[in-house]
Amino acid sequence: MIEATEFRDAMSLLTTAVNVVTTKGDSGVHGFTASAVCSVTDTPPTLLVCMNQAARSHGYFVDNRIMSVNVLGAQHESISNAFASKLSTQDRFAQGAWTQLVTGSPILEDAVVSFDCEIEHIQEVGTHSVFMCRVVGIKHAEPHDVQQESLVYFNRAYHQVGQVAQVEIA
Repeated sequence: MIEATEFRDAMSLLTTAVNVVTTKGDSGVHGFTASAVCSVTDTPPTLLVCMNQAARSHGYFVDNRIMSVNVLGAQHESISNAFASKLSTQDRFAQGAWTQLVTGSPILEDAVVSFDCEIEHIQEVGTHSVFMCRVVGIKHAEPHDVQQESLVYFNRAYHQVGQVAQVEIA
């Protein structure tokens, strides 16, 4: 049998994008930092987001049934840390500038890209909930920010990817 610590150590070597996932609805506003986010299908556009059921944010997402996934750029390390901390919701959202799209979930204005979603299905798997999210809106970074680097997490540390290499042809 594979021990949880062995699995976590192995998963730390899987490079993942860093995202801030937010919600706002009748239960209130909340958000958390997530790396367990991926595409499911483009028809209909659907994302999968995993969240620990013990997280203080969990009930907000279950009750509100909406979320936004904000893909962070290299400049957002402090926002990632804030949403992964025990800071109050108000202090978390004091970081960055926020707007909204279709659902009303907070969208980070300068995110690399943001996906506004309706939660269609929730599956409990072990300690986590898997949210299947229909994408109802997308906001891309401003054109002048397209060259920005993305924030990723690998081997328990932040890294940046996306810089285009300069290649000289002889």
